[in-house]
Amino acid sequence: MNFGTRLYAELRGDRVIWMILALLSLFSIMAVYSSTGTIAYKVNGGDTTAYLIWHAGVLCFGLFLAYLAYLTPYMRFMKMAPWLWLIAFFLLIFTLGFGKEINHARRWIEIPFIHKTFQTSDFAKLALILLVAREITRHKDYIKDFNKAFMPIILPIVLICGLIAPMDLSTALVLFTTCFTMMFIGRVDVKYLVLLVLLWIVMFAGLLVLHDLAPNLVRSETWANRISEFMADRQDGSFQNQQAKIAIANGEWFGKGPGNSIQRNYLPTPYADFIYAVICEEWGLIGGFVILSLYVLLFFRATRLVTISEKSFGAMVAIGLSFNIVLQALANMAVSVHLVPVGGLTLPMVSWGGTSVLFTCIFFGIILSVSKYIEAAAEKAALANVQNPPGKSPGNEFAGGGSPG
Repeated sequence: MNFGTRLYAELRGDRVIWMILALLSLFSIMAVYSSTGTIAYKVNGGDTTAYLIWHAGVLCFGLFLAYLAYLTPYMRFMKMAPWLWLIAFFLLIFTLGFGKEINHARRWIEIPFIHKTFQTSDFAKLALILLVAREITRHKDYIKDFNKAFMPIILPIVLICGLIAPMDLSTALVLFTTCFTMMFIGRVDVKYLVLLVLLWIVMFAGLLVLHDLAPNLVRSETWANRISEFMADRQDGSFQNQQAKIAIANGEWFGKGPGNSIQRNYLPTPYADFIYAVICEEWGLIGGFVILSLYVLLFFRATRLVTISEKSFGAMVAIGLSFNIVLQALANMAVSVHLVPVGGLTLPMVSWGGTSVLFTCIFFGIILSVSKYIEAAAEKAALANVQNPPGKSPGNEFAGGGSPG
């Protein structure tokens, strides 16, 4: 048996999702290597090799974590969910008070001894999605009881999103929308969906008041500046938007080729927030459409898991994690084409980064773990129907004188 056959047999579950993970990883290596030239020039005279090696190392470690998550029975995540949420809650509080400040935002904590940063909101996204999926699937019917909706589901969402929002409103909005969608799919009563939105509005108003009392805790001035830049000149946008649109226009249909981007030298963060514009410049609209299609295909494949299974924890987790990935990707692309204000969101699995890449890989691993068990159960059920079709009892299997052989 050759390596390809063995690999195909080992990687069970939805192989289309495996393919999406592999292609996004490949795009990530090429795009990051091309787009880190500016920061490399400022730091070490233009040598991007060190950034490529670092990113490749993080990506390989992330794929290893994805494989470990894939091997883990997904029901273990259900048992871990409350504890993960509790850890995330305290980590976010610690980050707000004592986190490391980068670009006027405290979103990271520094890991002792290795002096690397860890973005706690990425861990909180995983913890909250697991918890919401757990609480929704504890009830097989419509959730109409206040006690089943508020304390177990709504309050954890508001607390986690409320702790992320002061320093990273874009991530909080994406996570909030993900949880809202999970509640809708999980048949939570409409009045509790409305209550969740109202509490979000109240929380946001509270953050604006908090900014007046403690300006360092809430970045409301940054939000206002980005919105005003977006609205002031809707046609041209800010300097970042202008350069991103120039990059996309330069790429035309087939692009300038890998490594030939010009606007990467002018975009502030071409390796993170605006990496999609660099991809479009180098790979053209065709390449940009391929990237977009991979994310959309991921969501459809995860939705398929819901349709072939009952409303189980695994199905809710798969739809929640995939929707979060896809929504963040669409938000990142929308910034590059000047549809929404600049938000600081990375392109999942593609942008340069440590924590973001690692946790996106873990998201993929959990989705693949779910797909492995759901599809195995579906195959087992189909086999049972073939061997014992409805109306035929096992005792009559060989009625009529035929032999088993």
